[in-house]
Formats: sequence, C-alpha cells, structure tokens
Amino acid sequence: MNKKNYSYIGISFIILLFGIYALPKLVNSISNNKVVKKSKRLDKISSEKKKSGLYKFDKKAPTFSFTNQNNATISDKDFANKVYVAEFFFTNCPTICPIMNKNMVKIQDIYKDNPDFGIVSFSIDPERDSPEVLKKYAEEKGATMKNWHFLNGKIETIYELANSGFKISAGENTEAEGGFEHSGLFALIDKNGFIRSRTVTQNGFENPIMYYDGLDIKQVNWLKEDIALLLQE
Repeated sequence: MNKKNYSYIGISFIILLFGIYALPKLVNSISNNKVVKKSKRLDKISSEKKKSGLYKFDKKAPTFSFTNQNNATISDKDFANKVYVAEFFFTNCPTICPIMNKNMVKIQDIYKDNPDFGIVSFSIDPERDSPEVLKKYAEEKGATMKNWHFLNGKIETIYELANSGFKISAGENTEAEGGFEHSGLFALIDKNGFIRSRTVTQNGFENPIMYYDGLDIKQVNWLKEDIALLLQE
C-alpha cells in the first residue's frame, strides 16, 4: 500500500473519531434547545392563564336559579364575589354520593366561618329530592354551613346545567344503581365566576385538570389548598 493510501486512511480515521465524539453532543444540544424553547412557550401560556398558581378557563360557570333546602330561591348571583364549589348528586345515591359529601363536609369544616366561601349541591333527582328531603339529607350529612345550598329544580334544566353548562355528565340510567348516573367531580369557581383548577405536569406538558375528583382524597386535599389561594385573590 503506498503512502497516498495511508494518508487517506489516516484522514478517514480522524473524521470517524471526530464524528463519534462530536455527533452525540450536537444531537444533545439540538434536543436541549428544542426542550428549552418548548418549556418557555408553556411557561408563557401558563403565566397568561394562571393567577395565584391556578389555571383560569375562558368560559364562566353557567348561570342558575333554583330552590334550596329552606325553600329559598338561590342563584349564581348569591355567589357573586364568593369562591364556591359545585357538585351534582342525589339523596338516594347508594354509591359515590355519600363519599363525595363526606369529603365535602371536610372542606366545609375548614371554611365554614368564611363568608366569602360557599358550596352548591345540585340534585339530579329533583322529583324525589324536594326541599324537605334535601333539608333532612343536609342535616344527616352534617352540612351545617349557612352558605351550603342543596338545590332542587326542573329536571331538564338541571341536566342542561350539568351536561351543557358545566359539562359534568349526569342523567337517568335505569341500569345504574339508584336509577341515575353522574361523575363524582367538584367544580371550583372563583369570585368572578370563572372555573379554576390547578395544573399537573404529565409527559413534560403542563395541563389543567379542570375539575377535582371528589372521590380521590389527594385531589380533595388539592381543592382545600386551592380554595385558600382563591380566597386571597
């Protein structure tokens, strides 16, 4: 083999070594740059949508006007300038409602003396859940807070409020225990009527949970903390 061939081999070997050393760093640098840019973009979106660390959705909570357990008319206007939590339930529910309201009582016990906080529980079985039935249920469950209202209204209006307004599923189902089905979600509304929630990081992306799972003690504890944040706004 002549000297010229040795030179070519030598140059090729040097290029190969450089590639092995430099290419991973170059790829890593490009990847990191993309991640940084993406993180900054997410941070910018979050800062525009978050206040007090909580995400604010564009749409306000839907309006409503129903009769409570004391035969008084209660509407969303009664919660103006207040932080409140909303849920959908029914008194004959044999499954998730008792758990939901047990957890709601825990929230009540923390904020029951705060006039700027309230709870609203919409019955999805208003034909049976008369004001008298709701009052007895409230007493049995330990709902002692003045601003905790158990509401009764026309069934079609309640379902419209749940499914189209809050977008929390609720409806009749003869195959479900108790004859009705609904999710066990709690909605958190701020003093200006906007639905709020904390965000969670999943796969590197920050996403709002929108509603809190009233059956999950971890999320109920999140809700307790987030109510305090909104009361300070």
